[in-house]
Amino acid sequence: MPAELHVNAFNSFTLAILLLFVGKELTQRIEALRRYSIPEAVAGGLVCVAVVAALYAATGLRTHFELGARDMLLLYFFAAIGLGSDVRTLARGGPALAMLLALAVGFIVLQNLLGMGMAGLFGLDRRAGLMTGSISLTGGVGTTLAWAPHFVRDLGIAEAETLGLASNMIGLIAACCIGGPIAAWLMRRHHLVPAAATSELEIGQPYDRQTHVRIDYHGVLLAVLWLNVALLLGRGIGTLIALTGLRLPDFVGCLLAGIVLRNVCSLLPQKDGRLWNWSSMQPGVALISDVCLGVFLTMALMGLQPWTLAQAAAFVGTTLALQIALAAAFTLWVVYPCMGRNYESAVMCAGFGGIALGSTATAIANMSAVTREHGAAPRAFIVVPLVCGFFIDLVNAVVIGVMGR
Repeated sequence: MPAELHVNAFNSFTLAILLLFVGKELTQRIEALRRYSIPEAVAGGLVCVAVVAALYAATGLRTHFELGARDMLLLYFFAAIGLGSDVRTLARGGPALAMLLALAVGFIVLQNLLGMGMAGLFGLDRRAGLMTGSISLTGGVGTTLAWAPHFVRDLGIAEAETLGLASNMIGLIAACCIGGPIAAWLMRRHHLVPAAATSELEIGQPYDRQTHVRIDYHGVLLAVLWLNVALLLGRGIGTLIALTGLRLPDFVGCLLAGIVLRNVCSLLPQKDGRLWNWSSMQPGVALISDVCLGVFLTMALMGLQPWTLAQAAAFVGTTLALQIALAAAFTLWVVYPCMGRNYESAVMCAGFGGIALGSTATAIANMSAVTREHGAAPRAFIVVPLVCGFFIDLVNAVVIGVMGR
């Protein structure tokens, strides 16, 4: 029986905050991390992954963190994304949304064909390759755990969960590392700059320490109030969605609730002292979303389990190397030109690199790291969360169901 170390929820949460500080310090000290837009949470989280992997390699110790707070942080983050979504910007981004969704559908099919082809080469059931395709990569760990019982019970693929979790672990790390460099390369090659350099960032604040943003007590309190309202409304929306038979992540309801609240309440008079004043609460919403995303992504990396790789190293390692290459090539040579060949499309490419291999949160973290270094991209932060957080889960479920027969 291997030795195990269990870290309770409070200590895990505190460690995640500490690791985020470590990541911020590494990002400030190492210019290459900023140049290639590596998220601060990734820098800190990978320190934890390295230590956990080293302990396992040296002593066989398996470290488990209780990460219950992670899911609530994700809900707050997507509620904040929704609150920051102006429907007028969404209307301007309509064609881009449709195009990115079409590209995502095509990529999911390619991803699964690659996984199934590699499974055949390794003498496995070809459907096992779906676990190294859109189930674990575009879908993430939640989709992996949701589909694994079907693959084990109905398809007879006993190692399905191991294949999926190992693929998700490699994919998540890769997603955190390729999105920023892809955007940075595109911006250098094509001399891209933001269309409006003075726009407020959608998430967080610029890396420039001299930048000061006014955050007042009333504005932060309003931000907390409306984020909580969005979570309450999002729970109701999620319940209604579930009644249709669709299985979507909980954060989808919070994202939609935030969008509804922002665009309905913005019709009200904007005066100091009222319960809705977007200009007052916007800095607070941006700050809270930044903190939630940073701690969430750090905790997501803390949850990776390196020992799962040993059980399927050859197949998963080879397949994921090809999946990473496919994601990078597709993003550079298909997504960028189709999305407009401008700064916004480069930021979307950072997000696409994140969702293609990791999760919606990874996609937003990649885009946030790019905009902190180079400037705001308002349309990207409308289009990518809607495609990745809502439509792509629907499409992925349909594609997996068809290809997994």
